[in-house]
Amino acid sequence: MYGYIRAYKPELRFREYDVYQACYCGLCEALHRQYGTAARWTLSYDMTFLILLLTGLYEPKEQKEQCRCMAHPFRKQMHFRSEVTSYAADMSILLFHDKCMDDWMDERKFSRRAAAGVLHHGYRLAQNKYPEKAKQITAQLDALHAMEKAGETNPELPAGCFGTLLGELFVWKDDIWEKTLRDVGFYLGKFIYLLDAYDDLEHDRKKGCYNPLLSLSASDPAFHQTCERLLQMMMASCASAFERLPILKYDEILRNILYAGVWTQFYQRKKEYERQENDHGSI
Repeated sequence: MYGYIRAYKPELRFREYDVYQACYCGLCEALHRQYGTAARWTLSYDMTFLILLLTGLYEPKEQKEQCRCMAHPFRKQMHFRSEVTSYAADMSILLFHDKCMDDWMDERKFSRRAAAGVLHHGYRLAQNKYPEKAKQITAQLDALHAMEKAGETNPELPAGCFGTLLGELFVWKDDIWEKTLRDVGFYLGKFIYLLDAYDDLEHDRKKGCYNPLLSLSASDPAFHQTCERLLQMMMASCASAFERLPILKYDEILRNILYAGVWTQFYQRKKEYERQENDHGSI
């Protein structure tokens, strides 16, 4: 994904941070075990959030082990693994492969096409395991690509495609929690897409790339406040859905991410834009 769904470390207790990192390392190990070394390219804290969310809700049996790895060859790290970890690894491969192909079609980035090629075998394995999810991911990215190609100026429409995509990934089982998990993923996905557009605004303007916020930034004198309110609406809906889930395990880490961590990049970028405006008159 995009790497925005991270914990706010200054407000995590030491034990909470250890758990957070152990889930991240467990995902890294699962990717390597299930799909090979190259699969570690897909590792993200976004999917670590999914592991914490589904583990907190379903509380599957976890294996906890200290071991060395390529990233930490001299010191053993704690790894948490479960069925949820394996599922998150599968979803990481599906999403990363299709996102690479989408980037290739959008900007002809050879590096992204090459990465998709390297992971093609793993993608086929995950696709055969979860054909419906693979189909939904491809369909939503195709719809998103079409909107971007058409120059869609309503940012909520392409954001809705990515929200629908992420909502599908957040549903692990067809049970009573399906709709609520889908809502969490939907609004979080919209938040991620819009935040990524805000984060990349200056780069996309200079490069002439599509960005759904470009038109708004040119016409709205309170652009940054408008974006902040839009993102707040997405996260308020996401948090509301999250609070309907009976989660006790890892709940403090999850709330840290949803109420603090997700905003770190936005406020950092907003300060940079405002500083540029003060220096040059506009972004």
